[in-house]
Amino acid sequence: MAAISSTVTSATARAANKSSAAPNNASIVRCARGSTPAPFPEPAGQETQPYFLQPLHDTAAGSHSFSGTTHPTFRKGTGPAVIVIHEIPGITPGVLAFAEEVVARGFTVVMPSLFGRPGAAATVGESVRSIAQICVSREFSMFALQRTTPVAGWLRSLARDLHAELGGPGVGAVGMCMTGGFALAMLADAPIAAPVLAQPASPAPVGRARKADLGLSPADLASVKAKVAAGCRVLGLRYAGDPAVGDRFDTLRRELGDKFVAVEFPGRKHSTLTEHRQQEAVDRVLSFFDQQLKP
Repeated sequence: MAAISSTVTSATARAANKSSAAPNNASIVRCARGSTPAPFPEPAGQETQPYFLQPLHDTAAGSHSFSGTTHPTFRKGTGPAVIVIHEIPGITPGVLAFAEEVVARGFTVVMPSLFGRPGAAATVGESVRSIAQICVSREFSMFALQRTTPVAGWLRSLARDLHAELGGPGVGAVGMCMTGGFALAMLADAPIAAPVLAQPASPAPVGRARKADLGLSPADLASVKAKVAAGCRVLGLRYAGDPAVGDRFDTLRRELGDKFVAVEFPGRKHSTLTEHRQQEAVDRVLSFFDQQLKP
């Protein structure tokens, strides 16, 4: 995926140049506070998107709506809820393979499709297609500093619904690459008990300030820090030389202290759980979910 990563970096850099604006169980429960949920939606029929849903035939296809926005979702498994948020270009075979491992561990996995074509391979062409979609969407803020991505509201709503349905200490959330920091944004105002940041790369690492920014508003950062101080842990994964992550791990250590658990691998690869998968990374995530989400 090195070619894909370089494509993402160069595309985002060009866009930036054009824009001048731009544990113990008690601690887990404190970490997982959320608000009143709405009923979980009924699954949608596969006939609406037969080509794209074909690779996902063994998942339950549905959707989730919040504040006038609806995204498809794919669900599989039983047990506590884990939301797997795909990377660029979308729900690829690599993302699906990781999700299957989470299911096999005894969790209910829900994968929202936020952009891209579900089931498509992780190619340069698919990445370019997804980046173009992201750049014109109001749900994402690829370059803004100290701003929480707008899609966080939709993801928080999904987490609240799942927690209301399935119960437990809270919900797990994994973000990857451009969505890597979304799990932290969800923690600010949703019942998230196990946030995982896999190679967080947003805002785009263009300039010193963006390389260190967590993609959170000051208010959301304060909320995250309060939950972490109450006992919530945050797991982070990256390749130590990955330029897309920038200096974010330094910021996370400074802001969250020893409650931020960093798992780092040598090299300049990118996708720790999928295209450049490290078995240790997958094992650490699964163990984290066991510790945080299961009684």
